[in-house]
Amino acid sequence: MPHSVSRLAYFSFGIPILAALILAAAWGRPLGWILLTLVTIALGGAVLMAVHHAEIVAHRVGEPFGTLILALAITVIELALIVSMMLSGGEATTALARDTVFATVLIVCNGVVGMCLLVGAMRHHVVEFRVDATGPALSVLAALTTLTLILPGLTTTTPGPTFSPAQLVFAGVMSLVLYGVFVFVQTVRHRHYFLPVETNSEDAAAAPPTNTAALISLGLLLLCLVAVVGLAKTLAPRIEASVEAASAPPAVVGIVIALLVLLPETWAALRAAARNRMQTSLNLALGSALATIGLTIPAVAVVSIVLNLPLELGLPPKETALLALTLLVSTVTLASGRATVLQGAVHLVMFAAFLFLAVVP
Repeated sequence: MPHSVSRLAYFSFGIPILAALILAAAWGRPLGWILLTLVTIALGGAVLMAVHHAEIVAHRVGEPFGTLILALAITVIELALIVSMMLSGGEATTALARDTVFATVLIVCNGVVGMCLLVGAMRHHVVEFRVDATGPALSVLAALTTLTLILPGLTTTTPGPTFSPAQLVFAGVMSLVLYGVFVFVQTVRHRHYFLPVETNSEDAAAAPPTNTAALISLGLLLLCLVAVVGLAKTLAPRIEASVEAASAPPAVVGIVIALLVLLPETWAALRAAARNRMQTSLNLALGSALATIGLTIPAVAVVSIVLNLPLELGLPPKETALLALTLLVSTVTLASGRATVLQGAVHLVMFAAFLFLAVVP
């Protein structure tokens, strides 16, 4: 046992550093087969180590702070990537924020939630979670997505799926306020709503790590997340070339990159579901979707207004229908506090429809 623990410690330190070094070596360079293989392996290793260190931090700070730290960390890094692409791409990236937020919400609410429900229910027959937590999260998600992704296509002050500067400021402030209130409720006022349901969980009753160990893991977690986002960005040209060769729409590139960036949260949520901790899985999933909107929209609003960059936010009709269906089914799924493999299958079918219609619009 000591030898295995020692090897795990070496890996948990070495893999994040190695992934960061490979990112530095590959940044801005065309990927040959050797470098492409290294980048792919480093991406997988960074994802696994991000989840490992996130679990250490979560064990120390307790729920729901642990899931919130992972969701916020990866969202902030993803946001930095979006803003940097907006600054470098100019008018060519007018719909980047909208497409990224929409893809994240659909991937999380259908793909991640669907896989977690399916994995948890296949292993434990019926999974349980707290309606007091999922209900408020879904209400905030419905308000944020409607305000930022649907209303811009219905307003008349400006032509097209856009907001005027005043409307953009209002949407950004309201997004930040709603997300801030949700985090306050989740971590302070009603923290007990978001704690895992008492079940026969497979989590070991181990002593929490020390403050020093938790701080080291927090630093390594941030390094892993930087590596994940950076390596995903490095793979983007290869992904674009593959999408172009397959004659698929350009929006597929954004979906693939979003899938790669969400890998740490997805893996952490699946591990929690397999351990019969569905509330932790839902905290990760819904918290990620809320953080993406609540932080991304205010940031891109500031960039758009300050630099006078055009910003498209309103969704086309097909995407609006998919979003409305996702919110409706999510509400029905999470309304009872219990779910089986059927609910997981429904969400995964909608996720498959989202991916299929993105490739064959």
